[in-house]
Amino acid sequence: MKLVLRRNQKKGMLGGSITFTLEARAQLTGEETENIKTYKMGKTLLYSNLEDRGSGLLGALSRAAMGIEITVDDLVVGKQIDCKDIIQMMAVEEQIKEACANFKNVLDTAAKFGGEQVIEF
Repeated sequence: MKLVLRRNQKKGMLGGSITFTLEARAQLTGEETENIKTYKMGKTLLYSNLEDRGSGLLGALSRAAMGIEITVDDLVVGKQIDCKDIIQMMAVEEQIKEACANFKNVLDTAAKFGGEQVIEF
């Protein structure tokens, strides 16, 4: 698996504030694609920042305004994330990298599932 990240920026209406965008897309091998289908991992959540943001209307508005969720399917087709500043974009980028590294381990395990493994210490 390869993770392709593309950074962009766009100006708001009438030269207003800048929005930073991060596009993330996974390039998968045929075997990885097949294992995702076989083990039905497309809806697997790789990243979310929808932690507890309060309850009620304010909590719901906060989750809707800044909520980012990325699934395996999102990465396969590509996902664009809008960020309010470079710091947020860099944080999201690092968390996506970490999530992809963990998911790559899952894909490697799926490719070798069955049999036994000997670990020498």
